[in-house]
Amino acid sequence: MQHGKRYLAVKEKIDRGKFYSPDEAIRLLKETVTAKFDETAEVAFRMGLDPKKNEHRIRGTVILPHGTGKGVKVLAFAKGEALKEAEEAGADWVGGEDMVKKIEEGWMEFDRVVATPDMMGAVSRLGRVLGPRGLMPSPKTGTVTKDVGQAVKELKQGKLEFRLDEYAQLHSSFGRASFREEQLLENFLALTAAILEERPADVKGRYLRRATISFTMGPGIKVDPDELTRRVAERRL
Repeated sequence: MQHGKRYLAVKEKIDRGKFYSPDEAIRLLKETVTAKFDETAEVAFRMGLDPKKNEHRIRGTVILPHGTGKGVKVLAFAKGEALKEAEEAGADWVGGEDMVKKIEEGWMEFDRVVATPDMMGAVSRLGRVLGPRGLMPSPKTGTVTKDVGQAVKELKQGKLEFRLDEYAQLHSSFGRASFREEQLLENFLALTAAILEERPADVKGRYLRRATISFTMGPGIKVDPDELTRRVAERRL
């Protein structure tokens, strides 16, 4: 893959053999913006987990302190009073069987999905469509709940879901290029803290093995995993 002069210029600023502290990495990240659009800040974590073990397939959520910087379109499956709560909380679409049918016919103009428990019988029919896209509501991530209004509010505020993939990696976004350094750092530390809290009890040795951050169109910057873990611990004090 060929890169332009701007990409190559910012790449020269990065020492590929160095592991940067979180503060240094974020500061350098802000210097790698090359695109004319508001790029997404992304991170790839390499975890000391075995994806073949059910208990190692970590999955969780986090509400970023400064949001994601991206508008989230939320679909809520509900009925009765819960439907009204979802609407008042800001859900972009609400419904029941009508929305199930619409999705079965190919409609997919939403980013996140929440549902009340009494709607899951109908929503389960969409498993083959929503599951592979990571959109299937789940009690584990708080997207199957009686308090659907609160769930909608959290998603609108920037609640993120993360999960381990089959290669023992975990990918997520944590902001935009337009964010200030301190906003990106706080979001990054909050995301890391949530992942560290999901550590399975039987994991021996290093849990967080590697973390690489970048913007959508920018080069990767390696973050020192030990320093990152230490900063998260400081944040909790």
